Amino acid sequence: MELHDIQRGVLSPRPSPYAATYILFRIDDPAHGRELMRRCADVVTSAADPAGPLGETWVSVALTCQGLRALGVAQQALDSMAWEFRQGMAARATALGDIGPSAPEHWEQPLGSADVHVVLVALAPDQPRLDAAIDRARPAYEQLTGITAIWRQDCYAPPTETEHFGYRDGISHPAVAGSGIPGSNELERPLAAGEFVLGYPDELGGTQTTQPEVLGRNGSYVVFRKLHQDVAAFRRFLAGSAADAADQELLAAKMMGRWRSGAPLALAPERDDPALGADRLRNNTFGYADDAGGFTTPGGCHARRANPRDGAVAGEVRLHRMIRRGTAYGPPLAEGAVEDDGVDRGLMFAFVGAHPGRQFEFAQTQWLNDGVFFGSASARDPIAATGDGPDEYVIPRRPVRRKLVDLPRFVTTRGGEYAFLPGISALRWLGGLTG
Repeated sequence: MELHDIQRGVLSPRPSPYAATYILFRIDDPAHGRELMRRCADVVTSAADPAGPLGETWVSVALTCQGLRALGVAQQALDSMAWEFRQGMAARATALGDIGPSAPEHWEQPLGSADVHVVLVALAPDQPRLDAAIDRARPAYEQLTGITAIWRQDCYAPPTETEHFGYRDGISHPAVAGSGIPGSNELERPLAAGEFVLGYPDELGGTQTTQPEVLGRNGSYVVFRKLHQDVAAFRRFLAGSAADAADQELLAAKMMGRWRSGAPLALAPERDDPALGADRLRNNTFGYADDAGGFTTPGGCHARRANPRDGAVAGEVRLHRMIRRGTAYGPPLAEGAVEDDGVDRGLMFAFVGAHPGRQFEFAQTQWLNDGVFFGSASARDPIAATGDGPDEYVIPRRPVRRKLVDLPRFVTTRGGEYAFLPGISALRWLGGLTG
């Protein structure tokens, strides 16, 4: 792979802990937008330089379809890109289950609007270094009067690596053939580079390209989503559905597929194993082939839905894998609190791949919001499902299965967008457009 031309945020795992920020821009003047692209080409860190001059601090830059149009990219070139990307997330909301409270009319402004053109993501090991990086970058856009910053979201990954529901996050990372970056599951063969980056053969032997080729080569599609988490409702549900504190933890594990420490049920079926959960060499190296009935790890739990691994499901799992980045925003709910404090908190998600339709959209609609793929009719993800559907969850158990009913919706979509992370050469090409 041409790692020197691929933005580091595509392939490289993030440090732990870290602080990050998302800043959205609107391009009001195409010439200033192109100048921003030229400056960004000199700022972003490539996958070939994982250390970089600033250590574990780096910046990634992505554009929406509206953003490429605002720069002056020809319609013929836009038509050669993924049609989901061209439509935008708000237009795909009904298919994705973003209805009711998650519908675009309730999204945080300006998310999902035609004003979102550029997505800048900055990341550093801690807040002081992140602030310093943003301060260094600020002149690059503040001096351009035709560029307007319209939204910012600060977020973080704490030293515990946990998200607001209390689970260790960011464990699973696929290996990408030719990248030299190892995956987190030694049992999984590296996936073809073309599954994640344009210009390389994918698992089916095809190669995603654009016209002109320079626009897409070494680029990736990225799905950004801001998801609010109702932590108080989650805690109340566990307390009301379990016999005692130990049963609450077991129930939480059966819903997620992992104990809160990150230890998978597949390797720790009876009780939590914090040492296993913290061990990056062991906590993701497992499969589900020997657990077809889901008696150890329920087929409908979140982790197994998000990545069925070697389990028996309809379709080919390797065609729907993607790189997933989740970063918490908002302060944690007070320990033990079961009433909401009115503060917004949740996750900023980024899903990276070369096929937004058969990767993110398939996983969202077929794996999280349905259950047919593993033989469970219209059952939904008990933690992360969106939209309408059955509000029950069945946990296989002998001699009698355990059935949970009246599950609330714990996650609400606050907004999002489909964007494209260009290769570094493509950023320079965008900066050289005329007209």
